[in-house]
Amino acid sequence: MERRLGASDAVVIGLGAMIGAGIFAALGPAARAAGSGLLVAMALAAVVAYCNATSSARLAALHPQSGGAYVYGRERLGDFWGHLAGWAFVVGKTASCAAMALTVGAYLWPGQERAVAVAAVMVLTAVNYAGVQKSVLLTRAIVSVVLAVLAAVAVAALTSSGTDAALLHVGPDTDMGGVLEAAGLLFFAFAGYARIATLGEEVRDPARTIARAVPIALGITLALYTLVAVAALKTLGPEGLADATAPLSDAVRAAGADGLVPVVRVGGAVAALGSLLALILGISRTTLAMARDQHLPQALAAVHPRSGVPHRAELAVGAVVVLLAVTTDVRGAIGFSSFGVLAYYAIANTSAWTLTPAEGRPNRLVPIVGLGGCVTLAFALPLSSVISGAVVLVLGAVVFGVRRAVAARASPTGAAADHGLPPER
Repeated sequence: MERRLGASDAVVIGLGAMIGAGIFAALGPAARAAGSGLLVAMALAAVVAYCNATSSARLAALHPQSGGAYVYGRERLGDFWGHLAGWAFVVGKTASCAAMALTVGAYLWPGQERAVAVAAVMVLTAVNYAGVQKSVLLTRAIVSVVLAVLAAVAVAALTSSGTDAALLHVGPDTDMGGVLEAAGLLFFAFAGYARIATLGEEVRDPARTIARAVPIALGITLALYTLVAVAALKTLGPEGLADATAPLSDAVRAAGADGLVPVVRVGGAVAALGSLLALILGISRTTLAMARDQHLPQALAAVHPRSGVPHRAELAVGAVVVLLAVTTDVRGAIGFSSFGVLAYYAIANTSAWTLTPAEGRPNRLVPIVGLGGCVTLAFALPLSSVISGAVVLVLGAVVFGVRRAVAARASPTGAAADHGLPPER
């Protein structure tokens, strides 16, 4: 694949994946779990995200290939762990795509969410099919719109005479279990920086570009999330935010800025479109990497000769997301996605632990805190998300075992791989 993306392109793709997902989709469920401890939960999610981002950036600089933690796990820990990371990412993030597509529908046309979701997936799959630079241009436009809308929400809420700073205080009703659950749900919002790492094969000077782009995108997102969460809490309070179906629309309405409500609805739809565009982009690249190594059908490894994108992988991802969009709901998809992505980053942090100082190893505390945080937040999620996520991981392990057994019977190459040797490429 061609290296066409610079540092600003990579930052924009990361912002497009992160900005919008948490504010418009995960803030309400997180407030229901954490109550007045919402900001504490956001801080915890940010710490885990920072550790994951640092580990991922160091690994991406050393292994600048499409696939993210799938590649890191394969190269640093072994074929099985790479497969499991890729499996968790593809399955979890495909659920995220469905959540974002349904969010687009909920904001644009309430009552016809699924029809709008299907149309959005089809259009954005076509944009990605046309080439990664087309995706970057559209993402730039989306990020610009969303930043403007969120800034307007923050200004309207924070300058309103109806806000109450006392609503930011952590109350006695807050419990650590709820805070951890909320942090796990909010992690869904920060995970977009993975899109930068999964594009390692299309970034110019990846060792320098990815190392710069990941912390910049994460820092901008954290600052914006904190500002908007504070604004929403000061106007609605923890209870009002927890009960809101469209938290930011309710926040500007409570602030007396009714004229901004339609603008916020459009901003929510556009933000979800940006996340969906970047998600399809990242999943298709991980699918490409796994197909190259025969963890998925090899036909999905094809790269289009003109656009330079993994076109079959993108079409396959789009088809699966369409199916999920007509059968799932937003809240369940967020919890399930968070479990899969936290498992993915647990493997990334374990991979970063194996780095040597000469390979750019981060401070030892970074992968330790990242790994511990991922495991803790994953099992603090709602029980249904934990069970379904664990079942999917076990299924991924079974698929790996069956594939290895079939390969071992079919050829000497498979038998060699069964003893830990890499397959022929």
